[in-house]
Amino acid sequence: MKDKKPRTKLVHGGTKRSQWGEVSEAIFLTQGFVYDNAEQAEQRFIKSGPDEYIYARYGNPTVAMFEERIAMLEGAEDAFATASGMAAVNGALMSMLKAGDHLVSARALFGSCLYIVEDILPRFGVEVTLVDGADLDQWRAAVRPDTKAVFFESMSNPTLELVDIQAVSEIAHAQGALVVVDNVFSTPVFSDALGQGADVIVYSSTKHIDGQGRTLGGVILGTREHIRKVVEPYMKHTGGSMSPFTAWVQLKGLETLDLRVRAQAQSAQAIAEALEGHAKLKQVIYPGLPSHKQAALAQRQMGSGGTMLAIELEGGKAAAFAFLNALDVIVISNNLGDAKSIVTHPATTTHQRLSAEQRQTLGITDGLVRLSVGIEDTDDLIDDILTALDTA
Repeated sequence: MKDKKPRTKLVHGGTKRSQWGEVSEAIFLTQGFVYDNAEQAEQRFIKSGPDEYIYARYGNPTVAMFEERIAMLEGAEDAFATASGMAAVNGALMSMLKAGDHLVSARALFGSCLYIVEDILPRFGVEVTLVDGADLDQWRAAVRPDTKAVFFESMSNPTLELVDIQAVSEIAHAQGALVVVDNVFSTPVFSDALGQGADVIVYSSTKHIDGQGRTLGGVILGTREHIRKVVEPYMKHTGGSMSPFTAWVQLKGLETLDLRVRAQAQSAQAIAEALEGHAKLKQVIYPGLPSHKQAALAQRQMGSGGTMLAIELEGGKAAAFAFLNALDVIVISNNLGDAKSIVTHPATTTHQRLSAEQRQTLGITDGLVRLSVGIEDTDDLIDDILTALDTA
């Protein structure tokens, strides 16, 4: 399967069938496993072999199928599936950092990611330096010989600012630091972060991977040594593992991931082009537009503008709320990467815990609206947005 094309891997990769030869992957909905004898139990706790399990927090056959399939798609040696995207972010960073270590992070992060970087890690003695992720000079100035890791979103939430993965990886590796990338907005379909120099990739699989609003999940990908010797001990002892049911649902999501994401990105491009220059908008932010300041980087790094866009309305919060409330097809929620198109007002939801000054620094104005494009008919989405803008 490793030599097959991505869509084939997404349907068949990692599949393990029971003695009944089921077509759809089985859900092994069990918390524990039975041993043939006491000697086998003892040996299993000393060292578990392939397809040998102890406890669902440590590993499970359905979860293992999900891990193998996503690792195969990403080109990673191994993966550890987690209970949520934030469990993945927390696990990826906490498992490798200790008191006295130095982390350099982009400041343009999802609110919960920023909370881990700014509030939680410093409590445990980790020194954190925040930089403008798009400014390579700031990365060069911040990364030091004692820097343990760097962390950033390959495309930031919600302002769609890109970080040059290859360039930042070269800066970090020159000082011996590991590169941890939150790749949610870029998606496994469009991004080759490992090939561009990243060491550890993090996804909220809640988003495009499930992609249909059903389950929370996450995954950490990297080398087998890092996943099994650094990440796994931390995750299995702190309880952030993915459930077998979630793994089964998200295996089904992986089967259609490539089809959905490419359709979403095509619609996002069309919507952005239809909205650019609208009289009621200050700006349309979409990496697939030539007007985006990092359009060239988006094409080089992803080959696409992705599934997300942001618009800034004239009139601030009142105009943004009037627009949201006038939408008919597109729903108001704080998720993204869903089959349904979703609109969010970041300043009052996902990033509301930030101070006004922090939001201003990140470009999260009161008029900014984030749109996650779904798989509905593109013309219906454009009509819904234009009608809501006229009403607002």
